[in-house]
Formats: sequence, structure tokens, C-alpha cells
Amino acid sequence: MTVPSPATSTSLLEQARERCAGAWERLVAVYTPLLNAWLTAAGLQSADREDVTQRVLEILVRQLSTFKHNGRPGAFRAWLRAITVNLLREFWRSRPQPEAGTMLEQLSDSNAGLSRLWDEQHDRHVLHGLMNLVRPEFTEATWQAFRRLALDEATTRDVAAELGLSVNAVLIAKSRVLARLRQEARGLID
Repeated sequence: MTVPSPATSTSLLEQARERCAGAWERLVAVYTPLLNAWLTAAGLQSADREDVTQRVLEILVRQLSTFKHNGRPGAFRAWLRAITVNLLREFWRSRPQPEAGTMLEQLSDSNAGLSRLWDEQHDRHVLHGLMNLVRPEFTEATWQAFRRLALDEATTRDVAAELGLSVNAVLIAKSRVLARLRQEARGLID
């Protein structure tokens, strides 16, 4: 059984755009660790990472209402990467580093290896962040059924036996959690 979630008809991105209560905080909770990881990989020190992260988030809060998803997979991710790359350019102009030019070229080219790595990290991180956000909406048995089937790739029969549920109940649990995750992720990953 699930616990009703706030504004279940819209995704986290739509909620943040519409300035729904708590949505911005949830978006920040999902994206701050990812930005920190990206900026660490780019070689920024702790204080610089914090500054650039805050600037990225500042731009997001100011411009999110005007962001238009073009229907292509990864549109938000690409927009976020472009904001981050522009701020890194600005940062490195004030503190030149020899490897900065190569890194910026790869991040600007969506087909380059570094851009693809950032995209993969983005999707994986956002999925885990959203899982943490929606987890409290489900009972332990529902969550465990989802986790064992979707993440651990256990068989439906094994999960049903482990949890003392019917095979149908296990499949329904997985379906409910996946539906909720898809709903929250709409626009962020797709």
C-alpha cells in the first residue's frame, strides 16, 4: 500500500517550475551531490565547488520557469550541463589551468566521452536521488519487492517466497514504484 504523495500528477521538474512547496528543496537535494561530484572531477577545490554549485542552482531557480523541454531525451540534463560548462569557463578564465580547455571542449560536445560520462552519471544519480525521495511513500514490503525485482534482478517467485507475498502482489509492487519513479523523473531524465 502506498502513502499518497503531494502533487502526484506532476513531476519534480514541473513542481519546481511551478514553485510548489518543497519541490525546490527536493530538486536541490537531488542535484547538489551530483554537481559536487562533477565539479570535483573537474578539479575544483571544496570552496570553489560550493561557489560554482550555488551559482548553478541560482541560475536554475531564476530560469527554470522559462526552460522548455524540447521533447528530446536528456534535454534538462543537457541544459544543466551547459549551465555548468559556462560557469566552469568563467571560473577558469579567472584561474587558468592547462587541462581546462580540453575538458571544456569535451563537455561542450554532447558526443564526446566526457559528456557521455556526465550524462550517465546524471541519470544514475538522479534515479538514486529520486528513489530516496519516493521511498517513504511505500510500505517496506512494497519497497523490498521493487528493490529485489528491479535492482537485484531476483526472480518473481523468489521475491514472493522471501516476502510472503503472492507473485501478483510482487509484480504490482514493482509496477507501483516504477510508475511513481517515472512520474517524478519526467523531464529530468527523459
